[in-house]
Amino acid sequence: MAVKVVKPTSPGRRDAVLDAMDDIDKVAPEKTLTAPLKSNAGRNVTGRITTRHRGGGVKRTYRVIDFKRNKPGVPATVKSIEYDPNRSARIALLFYHDGEKRYILAPLGLKKGDAVVSGPEAAIRPGNALPISAIPTGTTVHNIELQVGKGAQMVRGAGTGAQVLAREERYTLIRMPSGELRRVLSTCYATIGQLGNVDHKNLSWGKAGRKRLRGWRPTVRGSAMSPRDHPHGGGEGRSPIGMPSPKSPWGKPTLGKRTRRNKKSTVFIARRRGSRR
Repeated sequence: MAVKVVKPTSPGRRDAVLDAMDDIDKVAPEKTLTAPLKSNAGRNVTGRITTRHRGGGVKRTYRVIDFKRNKPGVPATVKSIEYDPNRSARIALLFYHDGEKRYILAPLGLKKGDAVVSGPEAAIRPGNALPISAIPTGTTVHNIELQVGKGAQMVRGAGTGAQVLAREERYTLIRMPSGELRRVLSTCYATIGQLGNVDHKNLSWGKAGRKRLRGWRPTVRGSAMSPRDHPHGGGEGRSPIGMPSPKSPWGKPTLGKRTRRNKKSTVFIARRRGSRR
């Protein structure tokens, strides 16, 4: 992928750094692998807003992605590399030799016409999926399972990659993109290679309208509100946030406050991200 810096013909284009889309095949998505996608505007199943500043945006169709890679030994050919509006990474359309079609996340270097396969006997090549126990140490992987057979849950964003470090009995130590060291069952599957679209982090939409098209609504600073609407509000002129710490609109500490609640999997974390030890 490459980025495209456009001419500054207007204020919205002056700061824009856009996706050149030169690494994808401009084809319609496979109809049998699409599904309708309802926009919930940040609301949960009870109708309450749990993610603020979401809503509107262009209507999108969901592409059904194969995160399980549960066709061991059946080779497939990459038919096309496509854009997916629902994620930052590219996707690859696979035609299996038994006639089935599936989408997978496209790693860096995977091209149209390449052959991929999953299973313990697969070669160490980008796009192939293997149990972590069969992957040599030092290999970069993505699309990592946390539970055997559940499907990949980690390292699925554009440009990300984890590294296999060492074996520890039933577990394998993996360095995550955040720097966290985590133990994962060696029988879980992972896909070889770093995910493509590595320049996604360098994009700049340039104007608010492009954010609105992606479903992001405006955000108002707390310091611009009144004291009844936000803990940061009020004061004469521009006032500092104050002590002891920044707050959320509901008065909860933020900006560094740890919010992790899943204590069951803490035993699998060998080193937290940002830790110096």
